[in-house]
Order: sequence, then structure tokens, then C-alpha cells
Amino acid sequence: MVVLVDQISLMRNQKPSLFSDIPSIDLSKPNSKSLLVKACEEVGFLKVTNHGIPLEVMDRLESEAMKFFSLPQLDKEQAEAARPNRFGYGNKIIGGNGDVGWVEYLLLQANQKSISQISHQLFKEKPDVFCSAASDYISSVKKLACDVLELLADGLNIQQRTIFSKHFMGEENDSLFRINHYPPCPELQAVDCNLIGFGEHTDPQIVSVLRSNNTSGLQISLKDGTWVSVPSDQTSFFIIVGDALQVMTNGRFRSVKHRVLTSRAKSRVSMIYFGAPALRERIAPLPLLMAEGEKSLYKGFTWSEYMESAFKTRLADNRLGAFEKNVKLIDEI
Repeated sequence: MVVLVDQISLMRNQKPSLFSDIPSIDLSKPNSKSLLVKACEEVGFLKVTNHGIPLEVMDRLESEAMKFFSLPQLDKEQAEAARPNRFGYGNKIIGGNGDVGWVEYLLLQANQKSISQISHQLFKEKPDVFCSAASDYISSVKKLACDVLELLADGLNIQQRTIFSKHFMGEENDSLFRINHYPPCPELQAVDCNLIGFGEHTDPQIVSVLRSNNTSGLQISLKDGTWVSVPSDQTSFFIIVGDALQVMTNGRFRSVKHRVLTSRAKSRVSMIYFGAPALRERIAPLPLLMAEGEKSLYKGFTWSEYMESAFKTRLADNRLGAFEKNVKLIDEI
């Protein structure tokens, strides 16, 4: 890998501490809505339990995805070369502006047509098995994302519970689904360091729902810029505030930077649902969430405009910077 030596040098002495204070919220408890709001304000990242999604649904899709990732590399590269667009199999190239990582992935639009197309494109034998597993999983995590967003609306005392979730309920929504596989890196066996699997970034969408296997590697950046490692938990889901939700709450909720480091010996698999609006939908701070006299921190934009801008940036760039107004952040007022 071209950037291996540079990344080894970068990460050699970076050993972020394990973050034991990640908010863990039991969705069956009556106080979950207030705890969700607090976690989104203070961290922008949280874990939910008692989510109602059976472990079998998670394990079945992970197992089917690993059948593809376990194919000879030449077969996977042929699948990558044959894809008609950015959806399907990808390897190491994360973004269009030089962003790379030690990762391979499957990227789908989170709708039945895309799921079916990718299943038949990649799985020559029994594509319906992967299609069924992906459909069941995506529909489950989409519902979870909606449930969490509606609880957040309750916690913010918004009468319209679907004020956030409505953006990706329609058929035209731009939601994505991604399965990342971070294979062990043989070159790391002899050195005391880790390699960047997925570089630091925020998620552009409204909310992300992430589940991984029992391998660590995920890290988040706290408000002071400190990087901390997230303990793995394959039975729970992690909720990540996206840029669009930060804008809609006028900076009250925090879109958190995160990244993934590889393991020297263990394979990491993560599955992420990115809840996003339709391309024509407009995103702007919600007046009902702004106090009297509070200024809007962001210019309004359509989701299409934001994605077009994001595609022109590097992964770690502040993508919201182009849409910020010249006012102080809400926590500095």
C-alpha cells in the first residue's frame, strides 16, 4: 500500500485511551428521550440497547458479506472494475480526493432496487440469500433510526415527532448502506502501531446507525480534540449525529469526528446505515429550536448542494464550513 509507511509513522505513538463514558441508553426506559438529547448535545455519539433487532438479523448479513470479502482478491477487483457507478465493491479508495484507507467495502443505496442489483452483481450463486439478509437488516436499522429521531423530537418538546425522521421516509431519500471490512494488515505484525482503516471525518447525513463485530478500532474525537477508543459491542448499535442534524438543531447537536484503526491480527466488520433526505430536500436550522434572539449559524441548502460540495473536499475537511454564517457557535454565545 502506497501510504503504509507514512501512516505507520503517523500512528506509531498514538494510543488513545478507552472511552468508558460513552452514553449507553436503554430505549425501553421512559427517560431515554432526555438521555438521547443530552448525549447528542455533549458527545454526538451514543450506544443504544434494547433496540429490538434480533442478533440473528445482524449475524446473517455479516456472514453473507464475509462470503464475498473472503473471495480471491482478483475476483473482487474484477467486480470493482465492472461496476457501473460508485455502488458495489470498493477497495482502499475512500474518497475522490486522495482519501485512502486499509479497508474494502460494499456500498448500496438503501432501497430495494439497489439491494437487488448489487446482490445479483456480486453474488453469482444464490444472490437472493444476500438480498434477503440485506433487506431485513436495512429495514430494521431504518426503523431504529426513525425511532431514535422521534424520541429526540420528544426530548426536545417538538410536537411533530417526525420532524427529523420524515426526511428519509419517502422513496426518494438518499440514504446509503455500507459494509466495511478491515482485514488484518500483515505489515503491522512487526511494528508497535496501528494503521488508518478509515480516516477522520464527520458523516454528512442526518444520522448514522452503526453495528460492528467484536473487534475494536473505532475512535471518536471529543470536544477538546482528544481521540478516544470506543469499546466494541456486537449486540448494540451506535448512533452518530450527522452534519445535517447539527444544522437542523443550529449546532445544539454535535456532528462528531470519528475514524477507524485496523487490528494487527483481527478482522473488523462494520455495517452502517446513513439516513439522508431526498436530493431536493432543504436543510436549515429549525426556527422552533432557536431561542428568542438566537441567530442562525448556517445558511440553508438542499441536500444535493451539500453533497456536491462535500464531494469536492477531502475526508477530514470541515464540510460545513462553506455553509456557516459569520457568527459564534452556540456554546460560545
